[in-house]
Amino acid sequence: MRIGVLDIGSNTGHLLVVDAHRGAAPLPAFSFKEPLRLAEHIDADGCVDAGGVGALVTFVEQSKAIAEDKGCASVIAFATSAVRDAANADDVLASVRDRTGIELEVLVGRDEARLTFLAVRRWFGWSSGRLMVFDVGGGSLEIAAGTDESPDVVQSLPLGAARLAREHLTEQPAGAEAVRELRRVVRTDTAQDARDVLRWGSADRAVATSKTLRSLARICGAAASDRGPYVGRELQRTILVDRLPGLVEMSIDEIAQLPGVSANRAHQVVAGAFVADAVMELFGLSVLEVCPWALREGVILERLDQM
Repeated sequence: MRIGVLDIGSNTGHLLVVDAHRGAAPLPAFSFKEPLRLAEHIDADGCVDAGGVGALVTFVEQSKAIAEDKGCASVIAFATSAVRDAANADDVLASVRDRTGIELEVLVGRDEARLTFLAVRRWFGWSSGRLMVFDVGGGSLEIAAGTDESPDVVQSLPLGAARLAREHLTEQPAGAEAVRELRRVVRTDTAQDARDVLRWGSADRAVATSKTLRSLARICGAAASDRGPYVGRELQRTILVDRLPGLVEMSIDEIAQLPGVSANRAHQVVAGAFVADAVMELFGLSVLEVCPWALREGVILERLDQM
């Protein structure tokens, strides 16, 4: 069965066309994405502005046409924190529905964490034991941990890299006070409920998903994406800590030249690095293994399980 998965994130809109059936790994057939940057289209009232809504509707229209051209039997469409947290979320969803016929499902943060955890479990398998999974999106940080396919504990924190960059790094390179405040907020918010995760036990395998963490791993020496998904990749904290002061001093244009960093995400790399550093210290982790599967794959796998 060919399925289209339409993921409206806080930074990027992504249509992934996959060939999938129960008992097999989803096989990517086509990918189409655009840097919507919805998290930066939030106005003073907390609403997605007209420009953001227009870009979203146009992208969904294009994605629907591509899915039809590629022969998708169905399209699973969902949105995450930028739409979820918007004061005009209902109006945004109605605009998409009325102009495209696509009904976007808004995933709550706990479902994001749960579905990402499912994808990681399927990728690494049962021999991984207790998993602890961290996903740094544009609008939120998802954390999940457990020994089964459903996690024992999930958290969704407002610590997405794009959100933090918008709120704290209005200029890059940022001043010392802005950097200090960003670090304080990230660590305070992460530490607040860390005990709820740690009380279940330490991780046998700690895993990073999301483009932000993959980019940080690449900056810190992990293999390039053209080596394929089966090459082991990891983010080591000692290297990240060593690289962090230099990242803080770079302009966005300089960060965009680093390996593994796309131009449309360069502005959020520093904020993402502070989240990764805080997570690794507060949860006692020296390394995060990078998983190529994340939320989209989790959505596909759950849909196949239900068929």
